[in-house]
Amino acid sequence: MADQLIEVVESADNVATALRDIEAGETVTVLVDEAERTIEMHDDVEFGHKLALEPLSAGETVTKYGTSIGDASTAIEAGEWVHVHNVESNYGRGDLADQNQSQAVQE
Repeated sequence: MADQLIEVVESADNVATALRDIEAGETVTVLVDEAERTIEMHDDVEFGHKLALEPLSAGETVTKYGTSIGDASTAIEAGEWVHVHNVESNYGRGDLADQNQSQAVQE
């Protein structure tokens, strides 16, 4: 049964948000649309942080809310903590945004 405290917003997302603390070595089941994914956690992930749902290559787009939030700066395995140590953020950066990304509001 899927853990209701690990949230995937859009089916295209390759990360989920932990709504509870998750420990390395724990096996979690995440609901993506109607399908369940079982993931062995490699890292501790604190409440409110992201975990990888699938392996990501260095340079691959990290997607949350159906939108690019950055690019993997290193290879990331499913079950790893996804944060500033392994993602180069482009979220809100108009200079890095393309047609599929959020652009910073300029006044």
